[in-house]
Amino acid sequence: MPRPLAAQCVLALVLLAALRAQPAPAMNPPLQWKELPALPDREGFAGSYAGVSGNALLVAGGANFPDKRPWEGGTKIWYDRVFALAPDATAWREAGRLPEAGGYGVSVNTPEGFVLIGGGDAARHFDEVWLVRWDGTTAAFTAWPRLPKPLAMAAGALVGRVIYVAGGLERPDATTAQDAFFALDLDRLSAGWRTLPTWPGAERFLAIAGAHDEAFFLFSGARLLAAGPGKTSRTWLRDAYRYTPAAGWKRIADLPRVAVAAPSPAPLVDGRLLVLGGDDGAQVALAPTAHQGFPRDTLAYRPTDDTWSRPGDVPFSLVTTTLTTWRGQIVVPGGEARPGVRSPRVWSAPIAQHPAKK
Repeated sequence: MPRPLAAQCVLALVLLAALRAQPAPAMNPPLQWKELPALPDREGFAGSYAGVSGNALLVAGGANFPDKRPWEGGTKIWYDRVFALAPDATAWREAGRLPEAGGYGVSVNTPEGFVLIGGGDAARHFDEVWLVRWDGTTAAFTAWPRLPKPLAMAAGALVGRVIYVAGGLERPDATTAQDAFFALDLDRLSAGWRTLPTWPGAERFLAIAGAHDEAFFLFSGARLLAAGPGKTSRTWLRDAYRYTPAAGWKRIADLPRVAVAAPSPAPLVDGRLLVLGGDDGAQVALAPTAHQGFPRDTLAYRPTDDTWSRPGDVPFSLVTTTLTTWRGQIVVPGGEARPGVRSPRVWSAPIAQHPAKK
């Protein structure tokens, strides 16, 4: 006798839930991390720009506390140095200077070159956008259309021939984050940046961007709220969104945990976007000297079935840093190892064995 319709519906829901609960297949083989030559600075930097030009890996700008930690009264110093690592080189070399010292902007690799977007320093945040090209000796900068407003600590990625930038802070003393969403078509540079509808969630900064199959992704981040004169508080976010020009924004599965300021943009490996570590906020109430470092687990999002998995750990604890790809490798060049503490170590993992499946 056929089952009643209600029973069939319940059975179908149970089967669907069981299928979604199945763990995603593991990455095979797992990512194999190694160290590239360390950046030529004792402290290292957080917020550096990073990208590729002329077949070289470039890292520029950023900030650190070279003399004392912030809780000891140390002063944050901003840098304009550009470093280049040529293929098979055993050390970095000086490759010029940024137009202005700064960091915490968006870095995007394009066929035209490495693009630096926004960022800032202690006095102001930038709306400038620069195309960087390295000729084997020096990095040259060409001004591109400015952002509609200054932004630092935004998230951005290249989708096809369009650069997207989302969120961020407009000023160093901002008490709210931005819900800005801008797009620059590389084939229509003269048209400048377009302002697009925002995602259906809270404004945010220090989020992670991603790109897959003509879609832009926005993961996690923090919301900034005023908490009295000259003070702010943060709300930690683990929601996530997908954007396509045809369908607009859609909320997708939440992250398993908060992952603020993880290396961005998220790399695509085995058809999954990887969020490498990030700050989960679990130690935010601790004194800086008691901080044990940031999470090292990897969160992997699979767009084909809107699921998350945890395929393994990374050997580093680094946030507020750019992620780039170079010669078939994921590269994470330094970053913040603990609050107020930077790292000059540069980590890489080959992805040639991991085709980008749809």
